[in-house]
Amino acid sequence: MTQNIVDEIKESLGDKIIEIKTPADRRVFLTISADNLLKVIEILGNDFGFRHLSTITGIDTVKNFEILYHFAISQVSLTIRVIISRENPEIPSICRLIPGAVLYEREIQDLLGITVKNIPDPRPIVLPDDWPSGNYPLRKDWNYEPPEEKIPGEKK
Repeated sequence: MTQNIVDEIKESLGDKIIEIKTPADRRVFLTISADNLLKVIEILGNDFGFRHLSTITGIDTVKNFEILYHFAISQVSLTIRVIISRENPEIPSICRLIPGAVLYEREIQDLLGITVKNIPDPRPIVLPDDWPSGNYPLRKDWNYEPPEEKIPGEKK
C-alpha cells in the first residue's frame, strides 16, 4: 500500500522531488525545495488527501535549517522536508492552504529566527514580549546567559 502511494506521488510531483524514502511501512519522507513547497502541499492535499497537518518541526543542523511538515491520512504518514540556508533563512507560509499552520509557523519564527513569508499573524507566540531581538533559543549557536540573581532585601 505504501509503495503504491509513493509511486503515485513520484508520478504526480515528478522533478519537484529531491528525494523520497520509505523508512518504515506507512511512513514516507519527501524532500523538496522551498520554491516548490506551496505547489507540493496543494497537490498532496487535492490529489492524495494530505490535509491533516500534525505539526511543523524546525531543526538547526548547524550547516543549514530543516523544516519538517508532518501530514497524515489513514493509510500513511508523510513528512515533507525542506532544507533552507542559514544565510537567508526564510520559507513561504502555507497558511493559505492549511490555515492552522499559523501557530507552528509563529513558533519557528520565535525559536529559530526563520522568516515565514506572508504569514497572516507574525506576532511572537512563545517567547515573552521583552525577549531580546535576534536571540533564537533553538539555534545551536545560541548561548544562554542567565540574568544576575537578585534576592530581595539582600545586603551588598
